[in-house]
Amino acid sequence: MSQREFDVIVIGAGPAGEVIAGRLGASGLKIALVEGNLVGGECSYFACMPTKTMLRAAELSSSLERAPGLETEKPNPDGVWSWRDWVTSDWDDAGQVAWLEEQRSALVRGRGRVARAGVVEVDGQELEYDRLVVATGTSPAVPPVAGLDEVDYWTNQDATRTHEVPQSLAVMGGGPVGAELAQFFARMGSKVTVIERGPRLLGRVHPDAAEILEAVFRQEGIDVRTGVGVEKAEPGVRLTLSDGSTVEAARLLVATGRRPNAEDLGLEQLGCKIGPRGIEVDERLRAAENVWAPGDVNGVALFTHVGKYQARVAAADMMGRTTKADYRAIPAGIFTDPEVATVGRTEGDDLVSARWELTQTPRLGTYERPKRDGFVRLFADPERRVLVGAVAVGPQAAEWLGQLTLAVRSETPVDVLLDTIQPYPTFSEAIFFALRDLVDVL
Repeated sequence: MSQREFDVIVIGAGPAGEVIAGRLGASGLKIALVEGNLVGGECSYFACMPTKTMLRAAELSSSLERAPGLETEKPNPDGVWSWRDWVTSDWDDAGQVAWLEEQRSALVRGRGRVARAGVVEVDGQELEYDRLVVATGTSPAVPPVAGLDEVDYWTNQDATRTHEVPQSLAVMGGGPVGAELAQFFARMGSKVTVIERGPRLLGRVHPDAAEILEAVFRQEGIDVRTGVGVEKAEPGVRLTLSDGSTVEAARLLVATGRRPNAEDLGLEQLGCKIGPRGIEVDERLRAAENVWAPGDVNGVALFTHVGKYQARVAAADMMGRTTKADYRAIPAGIFTDPEVATVGRTEGDDLVSARWELTQTPRLGTYERPKRDGFVRLFADPERRVLVGAVAVGPQAAEWLGQLTLAVRSETPVDVLLDTIQPYPTFSEAIFFALRDLVDVL
């Protein structure tokens, strides 16, 4: 086998691509990962890791206001940036590259695209392959707003790499990215305005959760404007909204979603279909014969953990194992303060539900004073008497909702869940009380 020939070529060395390398590297296959940016992808350098570090620092500072006996203090920007820069290794992927070498996977730097069936071209170099994995992820989606191209705006990549706390910040988009960064910069001292075209924040999350988060934002001084969009942008920054009002800010953050990196890869000649959400795949993550597309690029669910899961499924399929993806219990966490966590189905006339307030759970009184609103709401199929979904708002909600992810995925009977002993005092105890009320309506 020549140097230019590989059993598997992976275009994209983000989380999904790295999982493929880890799973197949020890099998004796000759693997190459093609990456034009940082090995480790968006999550390691511009999303999950830096944002959660930034948010944690601001959360710790804010929590002092709800801890009697402790002195309130503002976070020090230089310290926050230092912590974040350490987590991202100062945007140096040497450690990730060394890990790839341990997996016996070659790294080819550059932008890869399919030249023809069986050949990937990387900046003029041709690499032959037997099987292809496309794990190119997504990029920030920028809406067609008049004048926006004349404004020096931020995307998430700029906001998570900055060493600046702007005096004021306008945020276009009230989804998870916009909400997390809006709260972070507000707590760092920026005057923040969030502009969301939809009727509420977190439009894809249950309305109960969005209602609480919006109230928290307003209490913290964030100007939340929903049901309006940006019609015009001018340098400075000056935004004209659809209701005729204007917003002026020192900085503009565009957080209006993501677009799949699926175009101009030459995939159509392999029989791949590319839709509005990305590369179309089946339950084994196959996009065409000998082509797999795990991760955000397929648009199924834009979460790092889903991309890794899909990569495990794809790798198993490539090794001849019978497998398919199951998306019934996809957990998601939004790391605002309080956190918002969801799993499974949380809407539908065929479901019954029960909600328990965290303020009635002893753990919250030991955690903060004054108490803030929070809850856990469970959704069940009354015919099968199993949970199908849940949503929670509260401290560390993404952590203690994990047991409900397992419950939904395993279809554990509600009566068994109710008979499970929850530790005291913990936020998990709220799950017991919600289950107790749920049984009454099943």
